[in-house]
Amino acid sequence: MTLEGTTIIGVRKDGQTVIAGDGQVTQNQQVIMKGNAKKVRRVYNNSVILGFAGSVADAFMLSERFEEMLNKYSGNLMRAAVELAMLWRGDRNLRQLEALMIVADKKDMFIVSGSGEVIEPEHGVCAIGSGGNYALAAGRALIEHTDMTAEQVAREAMKIASDICIFTNSNIVVEVA
Repeated sequence: MTLEGTTIIGVRKDGQTVIAGDGQVTQNQQVIMKGNAKKVRRVYNNSVILGFAGSVADAFMLSERFEEMLNKYSGNLMRAAVELAMLWRGDRNLRQLEALMIVADKKDMFIVSGSGEVIEPEHGVCAIGSGGNYALAAGRALIEHTDMTAEQVAREAMKIASDICIFTNSNIVVEVA
């Protein structure tokens, strides 16, 4: 049984940082198993937000490891992200995990992957998951051509992605750093 599908977007604009995600979990590209999964959450005393795409169990394990790194490095987001990426890539068991994460605080935002990538987005927008490219394109256009806030951009980009991607729904969870 393959469970897949989600869209997560991170937006930074005018000093505000937002991560938004949908709630759909799809089985075998045929059946919506759940429509209200929460894939965006707060960690480290509510000062860091993260959103994940991929296997839910894998993402929860990585979220726990990331929170351990935040505690170890006193909330330093970049250091925690780099250390998690190094651990993820270097550990034989963790290397098998299939997920991506967007992590952010008031100052920084990164995509973290199991191949050791820690990517700071260009243009204040990043997105992951099955509808990630749709949300990214919409977010970049909205940032560049409107006066919308970061939260408004994230919500509208997610709405656009949910209208296009069959693995993304309009049950949107938004967290503001």
